[in-house]
Amino acid sequence: MSGLEIGYLVLAVAILIFLIPRAKHWLSNSPKAEQGDWQAFLFPIALVVLFVAGLMWLVSR
Repeated sequence: MSGLEIGYLVLAVAILIFLIPRAKHWLSNSPKAEQGDWQAFLFPIALVVLFVAGLMWLVSR
């Protein structure tokens, strides 16, 4: 292994060591979903999908 590969490995392990406990904390202390949260999430996603589909349709003409 070269020094660069060892450096990447050390960085990846350090990220895992520091982020896994934080992710557990975020998941256990996150707010619970309420009525209407899915609609508020899906509406902008649907708009983006329609926009991209419209762009693809305009390019393919």
